[in-house]
Amino acid sequence: MNKSDTGPSTSTANPAATPGTSLILLTGASGYIGGRLLPSLENQGYRLRCLARRPEILKPKVDPLTEVVMGDVLDRPSLDNALRGVDVAYYMVHSMSSTGSFEETDRQAARNFSEAAKAARVKGLVYVGGLGSDEEELSTHLRSRHEVGDILRQSGLPESGLPVCEFRASAVIGSGSASFELVRALVERLPIMLTPKWVKGKAQPIGIDDLLDYLIEALQIPLSKYRIYEVGGADQVSYADMMRAYGRQRGLKPLIIPVPVLTPWLSSLWLGLVTPLYARIGRSIIESIVHVTVVRDNAALTTFSVRPMGIDEAIHRALAREERHFSETRWSDALSSSGRQRWWGGVRFGTRIVDSRTLTVEAKPDVVFRCIERIGGDHGWYACDWLWRLRGFIDLLQGGVGMGRGRPSSATLRVGDTVDSFRVEAIEPNRRLRLKSEMNLPGRAWLEFEVTETGSSTQIRQTAIFDPVGLKGQLYWYSLYVPHEFVFNGMLRGIAQAAMQEMRDLEGPKIPHGQTATQHRR
Repeated sequence: MNKSDTGPSTSTANPAATPGTSLILLTGASGYIGGRLLPSLENQGYRLRCLARRPEILKPKVDPLTEVVMGDVLDRPSLDNALRGVDVAYYMVHSMSSTGSFEETDRQAARNFSEAAKAARVKGLVYVGGLGSDEEELSTHLRSRHEVGDILRQSGLPESGLPVCEFRASAVIGSGSASFELVRALVERLPIMLTPKWVKGKAQPIGIDDLLDYLIEALQIPLSKYRIYEVGGADQVSYADMMRAYGRQRGLKPLIIPVPVLTPWLSSLWLGLVTPLYARIGRSIIESIVHVTVVRDNAALTTFSVRPMGIDEAIHRALAREERHFSETRWSDALSSSGRQRWWGGVRFGTRIVDSRTLTVEAKPDVVFRCIERIGGDHGWYACDWLWRLRGFIDLLQGGVGMGRGRPSSATLRVGDTVDSFRVEAIEPNRRLRLKSEMNLPGRAWLEFEVTETGSSTQIRQTAIFDPVGLKGQLYWYSLYVPHEFVFNGMLRGIAQAAMQEMRDLEGPKIPHGQTATQHRR
C-alpha cells in the first residue's frame, strides 16, 4: 500500500474480517475493479467466495481455494446460499446501460442484496459509488450510484441497518479501465481534437492501485468507522488535462480545440467511432464528467493509510504495467458491458438459419486454431474488415456495442472474453471456438469455428447461426445474403492462408509455396 509515516493508526482491526478465518463475498468479480480486487484478496489470505451469474466464466480465473457460487442480485432467493456464513461482502454491481429502467434495476438489486445480507447476519458491506455532491445536479448514473449506497444502508428496518463502507470515486486510471482507454484512444488516434465542453469539467481521478488499497484496508478498520468516504488522487484535473498528461508520457502533443455544439448524444456517438467505448458507455461517462467530481470531504485521509498518487504517476503505472494488467481485466469484461440483457421468454423463434462452410488445409490443428484464436481486435477478421466496421457503425447508431471493444492482448481466449461485438461463449483448445453476438439484432446470432484433423490435413468448419424473431429477423438475415458471401468465404480463406503461412514458417519446404486448399459448402 501507499503508506505514510504520519498516516493514521489502524491498530484496531475489524473483527469481522480476519485473513484465514473470515469469509468474504465478492460480487462483480468479472468486472474491471472486482477483477483486480479478486487476486489481491486471494494474496492477502482471505477465505473468498465469488457470486457470479455464469460461474463457468469466472471459475478458470480464480484460485483453486476460492469458491464460486451461482447467483443473481435480481433473483432474491439465489442470494441466500451465496451469503450464508459471510462476514463482509463487497457490493460491486452497477448497470452500465443508459437506456430503459436501469435506475429501477439498480434499486431492486440493492434491495435484494441488502435484505439477503441482513438475513444472513453479514456484519458489513463495502461498496464503490461515484463522486459528486448530493446538493448539486447529478447525472442519472451518479444519482443512481448514490441511491444504491443509501438503499444498502437503509433497506429494511432503520434499527437493523447494515454498516456500509462506501467509497465515492471519480475516474479510475489503470490499463483497461473505461476512463483510461477513452483518454488513450483519443490522444493516440487524434492529433487534433474538436472537443465539447465536457473535457473541461473538473475531476479527481484515482489510480486503480490506490482504489484497491482502500478497498482492502476497509476490511481492517473497525465497523464503527464504516461510512461514506470520498476518495481521489492527488490532483484535480479536467479530461483535457488528463489527455495532455497522457500525451506527455507518450511524446504526443494533442491540439485540443473546444466547440460548443456537441450534445452528449453526439459526443457519445463520436467516441464510439474513435475509441473502444461504444455510445452507451461513452454517454454514461460524459453525463458524469460534465459535473464536478472532486473530493470535498478528506475523512479518508484521516481514517486510512493510503496516500493517493497524482495523475502523472497513475498514467505512468498504467502504461508500465499494461501488458500484464490489460490481459487480466478490462472494462468490457463485465457482462453488464453487453448492455441490457434481451429477454426472449415467450418469443417464438423461426427455424434457425445455419450457414456452414468447410475448408481443408494442410496444416496442423493447433496451428489452425491459433490463427482462429487471434481473430478480432487490431488483427481484424481476415477479410472485408471495412464491412465489419460498417456493420459496427450501424450498430452504434442503434445504441449497440459496435466493433470497437477489441479483444484481450493475449493470444489465447477464455470463456467470457469480448472480441469486438462478440463474447466467447465456449472454447475447447485446438477444437472449437463459439462466439455469441452482442449487437442489437432481431434475434440471436453465433459464429462458431471447429477444427478436425483428417489424416495429414485439417478441416475447418465455420458456422454462422442466426435464430430470427419473426418476419423482421428473416428479412434481416436474407438482406445480408450477398455481404455474407464475401465476409464468410473471405474469412475462411484468410484463416487457411494464415495457417499455411505459419506452417511454412515452421517447417520450410514441407508445404510448397502456392499450395491451395479445398473448400466445400453445406
